[in-house]
Order: sequence, then structure tokens, then C-alpha cells
Amino acid sequence: MDDASKTPAPGENARLLQRQPERLHHYAFVVRDQEANRQFFEDVLGIPLVATWCEKGHHRILGREIEFCHTFFAVGDGSALAFFQYADDDAYEQLKCQRASRGQHISFKVDQTTFDEIQQRLNAAGVASRVIDHGYCKSVYAESPDDLTVEFTIDPPHVDKIDAWQRGIAHAELARWMNGDRKTNNEERPAQ
Repeated sequence: MDDASKTPAPGENARLLQRQPERLHHYAFVVRDQEANRQFFEDVLGIPLVATWCEKGHHRILGREIEFCHTFFAVGDGSALAFFQYADDDAYEQLKCQRASRGQHISFKVDQTTFDEIQQRLNAAGVASRVIDHGYCKSVYAESPDDLTVEFTIDPPHVDKIDAWQRGIAHAELARWMNGDRKTNNEERPAQ
């Protein structure tokens, strides 16, 4: 078989950016009550509110002008969690995250000290949380007042080996899964 008839490996012909994005700028969610949201993120979790923009503009989905408040909470790398509150309940109902998206969440990398502090803060505030040891990371999860699942993650000491191994098998493992082979490849996860 000549080289022209070879099937390329998955991802082999992907045109990747010459420079990857530097970091997440922000990830935005719609909330019912900015102050209840601020209390959760700033007072309970300790993530600071760093910007509040009060605006009015045409919303393409709603098809009308709307007043809104847009807040930003700082993350250590310069990125932010952002939240919109609209001036009327109709806009909130049309634009809020739907309950069907329960699996969706946002996760932040933290060190062990911050992980422990977040657990203590959640417990002190009476906010339900859960911890899962995934093997390749350990996470604590909690829900915001608008049902946004927030995850805080610590990496194991050998994360560099795990990352290198996964980079080497990621495409082949995806192809295997898509072809119906559902065998687990996570030997890192402790028995539950």
C-alpha cells in the first residue's frame, strides 16, 4: 500500500491554532439574584467580586432591549466567573440554565490548602458538598443558589506522568469508545 492510500490517524490532519488560547477569560451564567450569588461565591467560597457592569442593550435571543447587571469574580490566573442578572423575570426564565444540564459544571484547579479551606467554608455555611477521588484528580463539588455545580480540583503528585500517558492515547481511546468498547482505562481511580 502506498502512502497516499493510508488512512490518517485521528487528529493527524487537524489544523490546530499556531498559539493555543492563553487562558479562559470568563465563563458566564445567568442568575436570578446577584446578591445571593455574590454571597455564595464571595462570602462562602472566598472568591472575590472584582467587577460589576450595569448595562442596557439589545439581546439577540430575546429580540428586545433589556437592562442587566454583569458581575465578575476573580480566578488566580486572571480569568473570571461571570454572571448576568436581567431586570425582568421573563428574561431570567428564558435564559437560565435548564435543569436537564445537571452534568454541566465548571472546575477550578486548587492546591491542597485551598481545597481544605473550601471544604471548611462549605461546611461552616451549611452548604451541601461531595468529594470524589477520580484517581487522576480529587474534587469537591457544591451547588450555587442557581444550581451551578462548581468543582474544586487537586491533582495527584504524579499528574505529569498521567498527563503524558493520556496525551499518547487520547485519540485511540476515543476511537475505541466510539466503536463500542466500553472497557475502563482509569486504573488511577480507587475502588468505590
